[in-house]
Amino acid sequence: QVQLVESGGGLVQAGGSLRLSCAASASGRAFSTYAMGWFRQALGKEREFVAAFSRSGGITDYSDSVKGRFTISRDNAKNTVYLQMNGLKPEDTAVYYCAASASAIVPTYTHQYRYWGQGTQVTVSS
Repeated sequence: QVQLVESGGGLVQAGGSLRLSCAASASGRAFSTYAMGWFRQALGKEREFVAAFSRSGGITDYSDSVKGRFTISRDNAKNTVYLQMNGLKPEDTAVYYCAASASAIVPTYTHQYRYWGQGTQVTVSS
């Protein structure tokens, strides 16, 4: 069982930066044994993959739309995953969700994740 709580969202101007955090509470299994991902869902659109981090191997993956601007990282000692977002664009506006997966690879699809946070709103003004 994993509970996830996101924070750090807000309103920012285009070109600005935000850092999202996702604090995890894991029971029965260590946090480091979960692959972690960030997804986002804009109003009226499907939830889409943003970035993911492997369980503990240091492997990351990013969607093409954020590659080079966003960075995912994790601190297993703090049971926390971060998403550093630089060069934000209005099209990055969405609710951002943190998710945990037991997958042994870097999961990039929503169905690969079992646990989800409640989401945090990111709004980028032009």
